[in-house]
Amino acid sequence: MAELAARPLKALTRRDVALALLTVPSADALASLPGIRRGLLAAANPLSAVFWSSTEAILQRISDGEATVGDVRTWLEATGTEPNGIIGLHVWDEQSQRSQLAAEMHTRLVSHLEEQLAAGAIDPDLLAAADQAACRASIELQERWMTSLLPDGRVPMDVLLDEKDEEFLAEWDAEDAEALTALQILLDRTGQRPLPRPDLQRASARLREVIAKPGWPGQLLVECSGLRPAYLPAEDTALWLGLAAGVACPRGSDRWDEPGEDEPREDDDWPREDDDEPREVDSAIAAICAIDHFDWLAVITALAEGGPGTSAAAADLAAYVRDYDPDDETGAADDEDDGQDPHGLQLAEVGLDDDDLDDDGEFDEIGMEDLFLPVTALWQALGAIDDAERLTALGWWGLPEAMRIVWAPAEGSAG
Repeated sequence: MAELAARPLKALTRRDVALALLTVPSADALASLPGIRRGLLAAANPLSAVFWSSTEAILQRISDGEATVGDVRTWLEATGTEPNGIIGLHVWDEQSQRSQLAAEMHTRLVSHLEEQLAAGAIDPDLLAAADQAACRASIELQERWMTSLLPDGRVPMDVLLDEKDEEFLAEWDAEDAEALTALQILLDRTGQRPLPRPDLQRASARLREVIAKPGWPGQLLVECSGLRPAYLPAEDTALWLGLAAGVACPRGSDRWDEPGEDEPREDDDWPREDDDEPREVDSAIAAICAIDHFDWLAVITALAEGGPGTSAAAADLAAYVRDYDPDDETGAADDEDDGQDPHGLQLAEVGLDDDDLDDDGEFDEIGMEDLFLPVTALWQALGAIDDAERLTALGWWGLPEAMRIVWAPAEGSAG
């Protein structure tokens, strides 16, 4: 333990002991507890009876297979110097997954907590007893440190969240690039999809009328696209593709809530709903945002390959996601019964994430259908699908083109 913590026995903390015990099988850790207690007592570092009893209890639960990850984390945090797993908006990664910055800040926070423990500001026995006041005080102490200036001028919470944002954006850009490549391969395979200009003109004229009025579906279309009702693109193709791209990647209307210097707010911008009232558009946008790259690629593949007349109801879209196999040239999953779970191998290999699965680990078809319900409503408003919820010639041309816009590299990006 002293070697792992790089401290003398007299200076070992409860956290040092706890982390060392977790490096060996729980049965071995249990068997070693009496000898460890005697050794620390002889080194004038006895810790406390509360710590030893809680340690024996958690090790026994681990050995019996009854302890959860949360149970172990709670025990660690009760040592007084292990940072909470979640502090404000920041979530600590596992040690092996921490960036250099996160590892530095975690080490700094541990040192700060050790100083507070030595000063008597933290009582780990109360934490082990789950004393509410002590637990609240510990969290507040950590939050104060995370939001305070370091000597070098950095604020831990700010730099950690900024780094997470950068990581997320980089991962999202990579997924965009992969999806765009897959889309291009798909469109090369399906061949020409002519633009039906009369259909586009009729749909665009109708959309301009719809957007000029408050309420459904104009409000949701505008919120998704980020366009201002009073400043719509004059060209029909730009208008239609801008609205269709917004359906797949909602941008929100925050950028035009406050008019810019050359764009004064005008009375013909549709009125906002009362902020105190729940807004249906918010739940619709939340549903659309839960649809990921894999799901969109599955749907666009089925529609592009099927052509006009392909079923595009929400239930059909969910089924396309369920059956999609990007390694299959046709985009459809192999339906042969090989004696395995019909989705198990597919889910493990082709990219469905945990959000697409239900509590039993099966594909959540009903949940996926619910996500696509606002999509199909907006596609009908766009004229991409008809009243029978079948793909139109306009949708066959336009939906893949809209996805090309969504997944294209952002202006100024490295791509």
